[in-house]
Amino acid sequence: MAAPAAILAKAAALALTDENTRKGIGWCIVAILSPIIVLLALLCSVAAGTAEHNVSAAEFCFSSITLPVDMPEEYKESIENMRAHFTELDALLDDIGDRTEGDESLDEIRVKAIFYALFFGSETPAPFAADVYQKFVDCFATFTETTGTVTETDADGNEVEVEGVIMAATPISDLDEVYQKIGEALGTEVTAEQKANAESVYSLIKYGAPSGNESWETGDNAPYVSADGFCSPIGANWRSIVTSEFGNRVDPISGQRSGHTGMDLAVPQGTPVRAALPGTVIVAGYEGSYGNYVMIEHANNLRTVYAHCSQLTVHSGQTVQAGTVVALSGATGRVTGPHLHFEVRVNNERTDPRYYLP
Repeated sequence: MAAPAAILAKAAALALTDENTRKGIGWCIVAILSPIIVLLALLCSVAAGTAEHNVSAAEFCFSSITLPVDMPEEYKESIENMRAHFTELDALLDDIGDRTEGDESLDEIRVKAIFYALFFGSETPAPFAADVYQKFVDCFATFTETTGTVTETDADGNEVEVEGVIMAATPISDLDEVYQKIGEALGTEVTAEQKANAESVYSLIKYGAPSGNESWETGDNAPYVSADGFCSPIGANWRSIVTSEFGNRVDPISGQRSGHTGMDLAVPQGTPVRAALPGTVIVAGYEGSYGNYVMIEHANNLRTVYAHCSQLTVHSGQTVQAGTVVALSGATGRVTGPHLHFEVRVNNERTDPRYYLP
């Protein structure tokens, strides 16, 4: 535990870039990471050489996924400890939720993401002293005394609803105010690094990538899956934004008629691109025509390709589910503007994506 943060940061950064080092180090290091480099831990994968382990620390903590039996004990303890903290927070979050009015409610992912950034890897096991959780959760709302329906136990031991005084809760939307209240309640200053880590955790859990905004999950960009499980890579409105079909066409760059190997979908730069089916990423890299692209192998000799991306959010060997964000759209490679080039291949033969899209 005495290792300097700079040494740990260097080791974590190396783990991000070197496959053999990732396999050797695994995730033992995350149990002793300082908050400054939690983000590095967030972006790494568990035992990156093994596909079923490609889940980040945050994703494990926020889910009930069974931890791999061969996971390093130090890493497992940190995840189980954070899950125990989250269990303590859940009851308090439910209580505040019961005291909010109308559609107002606390953003539970936000609350837990900030808690994760502050306490992941803490040497103190869960649970903390009870008042720590209460003080922390109370920082996300203001409370006003009012009258309302409360549940009490009568003389016969029955629960009855009566009019009484309650403390109504109003969620605080200003994060600066939240962080100021946390600092005052816990007697510590929330650093800029911790705030950045919390934002990345929040985006990863809510949107599927460690950076993003709420528009990713609204309207036409929300995941759209057919009855047979095939997910549109860009949302339900794909039919209205097809700019080039599969098959014979006039090439927009050369002006010559030629075969088009996929379907072009006009989406703004940075639109989340989602996996069409569960599978394994077999390519995540750059090629001259495709630019940044991802190829995923699915069951039944089927593959899908997502090309011209501005950013890739998966790596080769990673297991993904239908709807997993695998990239952000862009205009890399041989293009005239931002769009997604989407291909479906059966037995490595390209076929019309319209046969498969929901």
